[in-house]
Amino acid sequence: MSDPLDMLDIAKRLRALTPARLGLGRSGVSQVTRDVLHFQLSHAQARDAVHARLDAAALAQAIRAQVSQFDSGPVLRLHSAAPDRTTYLQRPDLGRRLDEKSRSALAPNEGGEVDVAMVVADGLSALAVERHVPPLLGLLLPRLAERNVAPVCVVEQGRVAIGDEIGEALQARLSIVLIGERPGLSSPDSLGAYITWAPRVGRTDAERVCISNIRSQGLDYEEAAAQVERAVTEAFQRRLTGVAPEAHRGLSENL
Repeated sequence: MSDPLDMLDIAKRLRALTPARLGLGRSGVSQVTRDVLHFQLSHAQARDAVHARLDAAALAQAIRAQVSQFDSGPVLRLHSAAPDRTTYLQRPDLGRRLDEKSRSALAPNEGGEVDVAMVVADGLSALAVERHVPPLLGLLLPRLAERNVAPVCVVEQGRVAIGDEIGEALQARLSIVLIGERPGLSSPDSLGAYITWAPRVGRTDAERVCISNIRSQGLDYEEAAAQVERAVTEAFQRRLTGVAPEAHRGLSENL
């Protein structure tokens, strides 16, 4: 039988490597109060992240400070067809499409073909977007300097697929959607990046590349920017993204 002191030492070392709840203490048949309160705090933070509203004006200003040096044009503020947060959570389909006002505000780039449509959406964690998008863009945009990047679109109450409609409207060859991911009990501020070749309404998640868990305790900004750049470069080389069977059929036909 293992020595209890050895087990405590193993649990302590494991906890130093991960935020997961490992080796929790016990008081009789119950958990100790400290761990119960910590769980309740994490759960509350996750719920708050889901329901929090994006400060789109402040985010757009922070993004402008990053994109101005790259001559990416103004930051466009758009809105999905979900009029408020409650509707957004109850009707995922409305979060995938733009409202009429936003749709009419988009137009193809008069300066020529757009290589990349850059979309920022609150998703299920406005906290993640507000906290991580500006510094990530500061590292990502220089890596995309040789490509024609459309003005950044900030979308309120948006889901991943809203990038398909935006990319299609801008006639972009590829879209990048930076979006707040579903919060976990140790990660209320996780950001995801979804890359889609030839974005258009009706694309599925199988036709995308996802780079997940971008945050200070997860995938750091420098590595995330490098991974997004690699995914974009590969997409332009292969003219596809994702794992959809029809996409790979198209690839094999061109080989």
